[in-house]
Amino acid sequence: METNLDILLVSEDDVVTNQVLNTLDQEDSSLSVISAEDTVREVNRQTRDIIVFVQSNNDNSVELIQYIKSVNPSTYIIFLARDSDFTILRNISKAGAEDFFVLPDEMSLFLSRFPTIKKNYEMKKSNREESTVVFGKGRGQIYSFYSGKGGSGKSIISSTFAQTLKLESAAEVILIDFNIQYGGIETMMSIETNRSIADLTPVIEELNESHVRNVSQTETHSQLEILVSPCDAEVGETLDDQFIAKLLRTCRRSFDYVIIDLPSDINHLMVTAMEESDKIYYVLYPETSSLKVLKHYEELCTRLGIDLQSRLEIVLNETSKENELQEGDLKDILRFPITAAIRRDLKGLQTFINKGEPVRKSPNEKRLIPFAKDIRKFTRAVLK
Repeated sequence: METNLDILLVSEDDVVTNQVLNTLDQEDSSLSVISAEDTVREVNRQTRDIIVFVQSNNDNSVELIQYIKSVNPSTYIIFLARDSDFTILRNISKAGAEDFFVLPDEMSLFLSRFPTIKKNYEMKKSNREESTVVFGKGRGQIYSFYSGKGGSGKSIISSTFAQTLKLESAAEVILIDFNIQYGGIETMMSIETNRSIADLTPVIEELNESHVRNVSQTETHSQLEILVSPCDAEVGETLDDQFIAKLLRTCRRSFDYVIIDLPSDINHLMVTAMEESDKIYYVLYPETSSLKVLKHYEELCTRLGIDLQSRLEIVLNETSKENELQEGDLKDILRFPITAAIRRDLKGLQTFINKGEPVRKSPNEKRLIPFAKDIRKFTRAVLK
């Protein structure tokens, strides 16, 4: 395995620079230090494996990170922020930074976690040409399942998708139910608990992985972590967009995949969740009325400034020869790619729904209902 990594520290703070240089093991890596103004020149001159940014007073880190990712998308970027400003950290993540730590409180956390980050990067670099999936702490993927039309099946699809992700890989996966008013995931997963995402409110300012795992419930068969809804509209009104953003960013840093089940109603909380998402899977029933709702959703997102073109993908549900529209027809109509098609499976699926049992129970199940087979195909495509 290749172990001689080229690491670049972009810092104008002597104290932070000395801490990093004195702590990090440089025996198997090449570590150099430059100022922010030299970043572009250095990146053009030489490809770096890992770049650690320390936020400067004249901060243009977002632009620099975007430039680095455009030159070399495989470079792993860590951002050391001077404060926990929501806007800066969100923009840094969107620009492509895989991880960030807030100084000085998280300096020790960064230094302790860096060897693991480096090791995971070495494994990923060594296996880049292979199909093996390597997971590690840093920047997890946030996938939201949404539909503007109620009863589309997004909850059963999102929950089975999350469970299948966990069963089909070594990834750390968490499922979050953002149906604040009514919930639903706890019924599908046979979970009985009096704890919900609302219990994280008192610790939201210092939220970390331990807090999340203390509140989340573990699904017995797959060991999937689940954050259930409070199922209370009054409690939901106490949550704000800052809460949603901080929760998702913490989960992104602690899990490889964060799967969100979104309600059909759009409010400021759901807008924040969509903005934080890497992909939005729109569950579409192949009929004319559903297409009309999708069009209204596109128009609303345009007004709200939510970018759909780069991240929205269609998941067709209940496909059948008897449907009004077929997949081939929809490909000519839709301007978004169709990522998956889930067959209509009322006979096989209804039993699980009636009993409140998860659809998947084992990674080696020999007999899967058609619905589960299609979700597995969808999941494996995502993992690749």
